[in-house]
Amino acid sequence: MRNELEILTKLYEEQKNEENAEPMKKYMKDHFPFLGIKSPLRKELERQFFKETEILKEPFNKGFVLALWEKDEREYQYTAITYIGKFIKNLQKEHMPFLEGLITTKSWWDSVDSIAPIVGEIAKRHPEVIEETINKWSVHDNMWLKRTAILFQLKFKGQTSETILYQYIAKNAESKEFFIQKAIGWALREYSKTNSASVKSFIEGNTLAPLSVREGSKYLS
Repeated sequence: MRNELEILTKLYEEQKNEENAEPMKKYMKDHFPFLGIKSPLRKELERQFFKETEILKEPFNKGFVLALWEKDEREYQYTAITYIGKFIKNLQKEHMPFLEGLITTKSWWDSVDSIAPIVGEIAKRHPEVIEETINKWSVHDNMWLKRTAILFQLKFKGQTSETILYQYIAKNAESKEFFIQKAIGWALREYSKTNSASVKSFIEGNTLAPLSVREGSKYLS
């Protein structure tokens, strides 16, 4: 793992761009430093890294992910999430505590919103994790776990459980947190593409933050 980490670090350091790094940092409200590697180039470097090291042919390595998570520059966390995504079919409910650790460490919308669909894929195969874990996240003190709970069904379309979606939203409807209000609106907007009548009825029948209503109503007539 050390060798693979060194290879990736060398690859990224060679493409470091301070001119790009500063605006990227500003965009993330100065929460994280950046190497200045924009997404298209980073994805190209990831492909090169995966090909050269053949790391994807080895079993999923939590240690590699954690090592990337400890790196200062944000690009390393993005690559960690790319790596996790490559093993999406291999992830089991036993990985939920691991993902919870990632969600609650170096937390910001960019990483959390990329992990939420991974949680969703596990929940599809192992629905028991909803009762075992995600229900607790929906009322957790940690805002980012709440956001993940609201968003984990974002790509479910017709497989979305309205009961769970609306239950989690109702639990957080009074939240003053921008990222919770935004998540509620986003989840409603996305589900409205599948069942607009249901979303319209829910919005009209519940007291939600103006931001949530505005976002959730974008595709409603």
